[in-house]
Amino acid sequence: MEEKKLYNAVQKFIKLADGREIMIETGKLAKQADGAVVVKQGDTMLLATVVAAKDAKPDTDFMPLQVEYKEKYAACGRYPGGFMKREGKANDSEILVARLIDRALRPLFPSDYHAEVYVTVNLISADKDIQPDALAGLAASAALAVSDIPFGGPISEVRVARINGEYCINPTFSQMSQVDLDIMVGGTIDNILMVEGEMKEVSEEVMLGAIKFAHEEIKRHCAVQIELSKELGKDVKRTYCHEVNDEELKQTIISELYDKAYAIATSGTMKHEREDKFNALEEEFASRYTEEELVEKAPLIHRYFHDYVLKKAMRNMILDEGKRLDGRRLDEIRPIWCEVDYLPAAHGSAIFTRGETQALATVTLGTKLDEKVKDEVLVQGTEQFVLHYNFPPFSTGEAKASRGLSRREIGHGHLAWRALKPMVPLGEENPYAVRVVSDILESNGSSSMATVCAGTLALMDAGVKLKKPVSGIAMGLISDSETGKWAVLSDILGDEDHLGDMDFKVTGTRDGITATQMDIKVDGLSYEVLAAALEQARKGRLHILNILTECIAEPRADYKPFVPRLVQINIPKDSIGAVIGPGGKVIQEIQKQTNTTITITEDDQKGIVDIFGVDKSAIDGALQRIKEIVAVPEIGETYHGKIKSIVPFGAFVEILPGKEALLHISEIEWKRFETMEESGLKEGDMIDVKLIGVDDKTGKLKLSHRALLPKPEGYVERERRPRGDRERRRRE
Repeated sequence: MEEKKLYNAVQKFIKLADGREIMIETGKLAKQADGAVVVKQGDTMLLATVVAAKDAKPDTDFMPLQVEYKEKYAACGRYPGGFMKREGKANDSEILVARLIDRALRPLFPSDYHAEVYVTVNLISADKDIQPDALAGLAASAALAVSDIPFGGPISEVRVARINGEYCINPTFSQMSQVDLDIMVGGTIDNILMVEGEMKEVSEEVMLGAIKFAHEEIKRHCAVQIELSKELGKDVKRTYCHEVNDEELKQTIISELYDKAYAIATSGTMKHEREDKFNALEEEFASRYTEEELVEKAPLIHRYFHDYVLKKAMRNMILDEGKRLDGRRLDEIRPIWCEVDYLPAAHGSAIFTRGETQALATVTLGTKLDEKVKDEVLVQGTEQFVLHYNFPPFSTGEAKASRGLSRREIGHGHLAWRALKPMVPLGEENPYAVRVVSDILESNGSSSMATVCAGTLALMDAGVKLKKPVSGIAMGLISDSETGKWAVLSDILGDEDHLGDMDFKVTGTRDGITATQMDIKVDGLSYEVLAAALEQARKGRLHILNILTECIAEPRADYKPFVPRLVQINIPKDSIGAVIGPGGKVIQEIQKQTNTTITITEDDQKGIVDIFGVDKSAIDGALQRIKEIVAVPEIGETYHGKIKSIVPFGAFVEILPGKEALLHISEIEWKRFETMEESGLKEGDMIDVKLIGVDDKTGKLKLSHRALLPKPEGYVERERRPRGDRERRRRE
């Protein structure tokens, strides 16, 4: 009997240039969601679902989109860590992937669509060499494409890496050690929407080339999704009505308030004074209505004033007059002041203030035990350099409590970490674990770029041998598709970000870009505009670098006096066990006696020992003990050793920790002893001995004490007969 098929799956395939294949399948899993797909490459599979509420909640005037990305440990046959042995809250990496998806999807929902939308992407099978985050944006978009949810996509996201000068789409984990550029790019078939990544001081031309290369691949991904949507009949989306409009009210607000708002915008006042004046203007208009009328009209008044008065006034003054809200030129950087060593008890500290944005950065140096441990589904290991970013409400004058770490804080901190990471020495160049913390004290403009600048200063203040100083700048864009006018803005204000068309952050040294993050909010952004923004960013970045290096030109020659010292040495790999001792007894004893912290790691050729202590004498003491343990005895050297045991034919002397050698009875004095009792030596005695040789057959060491004593005058060495001759004479 023929088995009846209980589902109807549809599959589409995307061929990559190198022959790899990505499959999109729908109709098999999660069929009660509005849209669900499985994206598969090799053994890696992502399940993406999307569900939207049937209608918007009352008084909702924004897009309530929630994106979740989760990696299941079972996907690659691993148990979760911790006591509960199950997946917990999203880790930083999962949050960062969710943000990448969100930033590409959010601009494409209709501006008047306010129903709650939930996008969930789960890694359900994992090939250990395939990076799943490069497929997550494609999976989320494909789920929307097979749904009836209104959406202006499809989109896709791809990773671009440059390996030996050649661009590569979605490289494997094993290829990443060779790259000098690693970016994620999201876009539609027509436009780029989002870019984020890190580089090793590449040029603006190289980065622009990578974006163009990514877009060609994205176009092919989008074409397949469009084909899939049409085949399923999902190219026609659901109808909705989430906004009630009053055209007469809108025109009244524009006609009465635009000129007044324009005058405030062009007055060059500070942020809070400007906001107070705008709010007073809106409140004055609203005061003509009764409380009953305002129940309906207040949300409309606020929306029309924001979208058609404030936004238009700011954009027009920039495009028509080349003037900005604070009176600056388009390429002008706000005044900057900075200071290092502000916190006397911190290992390193700095304040960076640019206009109304201020970051206080600290640096703490620790041991290998302080390194961040990563135990993710596909990535395990440690991170020697970490950066944490905090954005308290008081930094923008908000009267509210801090409630945990936001996704925004994780994302901004990660960008600053990427910016500084290529310049922070790691491994043998720097044995310390390094933690940078940026606390934002004021914010009106890019606080993540202020974090990069403050972090650079604090690292140099701490004495970390930063390879090169790094600075960062946030660029904006105002454009008018009808007139074709556009203007690139350097060092954007918060309002210019909020009301503008682009937020483009670029960090780097004098020699190239180290990190970038770009979000584009308009269609049809040309590469000409991107190139202009990159060049203007380069000039701004160099201007800021000059100010940073005026504050502190290079890293301090030494760490501050109260910084615990850390010495790193290499030892033979086969000596690690001797240093640790049985059950850790030896290393624990050294740490206790010298008041130090000692860690040992190994690579293919050697053991790496880090000794962390509060002063030089403590470190020197531990260092001497370890050197003694791993030292190789040398013939001709003299040692002050301890007699460990007495045997009839001599004494075993510990010349180095864990290394004993025989002092034969005949090598004690320049006279003959018949028994060891005659020598007077006892266990526990200390004695100077000289290493005189190594037995060719057994490899055992031979010691002599008499070689260190003056030879008696007239001493004649007795002839030593073979043992067989001595036995024969005794019998005779």
